[in-house]
Amino acid sequence: MLIGEVARRSGVSARMLRHYDRLGLVQPTSRSGTGYREYSPDDVRRLFHVESLKSLGLSLHDVGRALDDPSFAASELVDELAARTEDRIARDTELLTRLRRIAGSRPEDWEDVLDAVSMLSDLHSVSAGKRQSAALASVGDRPIPAQALAEAVLREPATNVAGALRWALAQSGGDAIAPLRQGLHSPDPEVRRRAVDTVVEIAHPDATDVLREALVHDDMQLSRVAALELAARGIADAIPTLIAMVHEGANDVDAADALGELGSDAATVAALMDGPDDSAVRLRVAQALASIPGSAAVQALQELSKDSDRSVALTAQYILGRRQ
Repeated sequence: MLIGEVARRSGVSARMLRHYDRLGLVQPTSRSGTGYREYSPDDVRRLFHVESLKSLGLSLHDVGRALDDPSFAASELVDELAARTEDRIARDTELLTRLRRIAGSRPEDWEDVLDAVSMLSDLHSVSAGKRQSAALASVGDRPIPAQALAEAVLREPATNVAGALRWALAQSGGDAIAPLRQGLHSPDPEVRRRAVDTVVEIAHPDATDVLREALVHDDMQLSRVAALELAARGIADAIPTLIAMVHEGANDVDAADALGELGSDAATVAALMDGPDDSAVRLRVAQALASIPGSAAVQALQELSKDSDRSVALTAQYILGRRQ
C-alpha cells in the first residue's frame, strides 16, 4: 500500500507519515521500483498503535519506547500520564473558577478584567503583605467575590492576613457561608478552626445555622467556639456545652460569662452542680455561679459554702457575700 492510500485510509497525513519514517516510528517495509514507500499490513497496524498511544498523551519518544523497548514499564507510564492529566484538570478548573468569578464581578471593560485578575492573583501570592492588601482592598471599589475570600481564609496560615480576610468576609453578609460550611467538614483541623473563627464574625442568620452545626461537631474545639458565640447571640442550645466547659476547665471563665449572658433557670444550675465529684470541678462551678443571676444560683452557692474542701467553701462564701 503506497503512502497516499495509507494517508487516505488512516487519516494520518502523508507529511506526518514521512515524519514517522524519519523518526523510525513507522517505517515502510519496502519501496516500489520507482522509489515510493510501500506499507505492509503490519506497518499499517503499527501506525494505528502509534496513533492510539499518542491519543493518551504520550510523546513520540515515549511511543517509540512503548513499542520497541522490551524493558519499558507500561504501568509506570500510565500512572505518570494520569498524574499529568490530574494536574492539567486542576489547573483548568482553577482557571475556570477565576474566569467565573471575574464574570460575576460584572467587569465593564478590559481594565476592570485586568484589575480583577490582579486581585485574585494577589490572594494566591507568596507575599503575606500582598494577600493582606488584597483582602483589605476587597471592601470598596475593588470587590473580590466572597467565594474567593472564603477559600483564601480557609488556607491562610498568617494571623494578620486571616484577620483581614475575616473582616472582609464579615462585610459580605451570607455570600460566603457555603464554602465556610464546607470548611467545617474538612479533614484538616486547622481548616475547620479557620472556618468557625470566620463564621463567628459574620452576623447573618445562615451563619448562626452553621454555628449550630459546629456545636455538635466531633471536634470539641469547634464545639466550644460555637457555644460561646451562640450564647452571645442568645441561643440556649449552647448551654450543655458551656456547662461541660466549666466542668472540664476548658475556657471555663468565658463559659461562665456566657451562661450568665443567657440568664438562669433551675435546670441550668442543677446541671452545673451535677459535675464530677472533684474539688477542682466544684471550685470552678462556684466561680461560674458568680456570673449567674437568680435564686437557684444563690441556693447552689449556699450548698457549696458548706463543702468539705475549704477552698471551695471559702470561694462560695465570698461570692455569697458579694451578692448581698
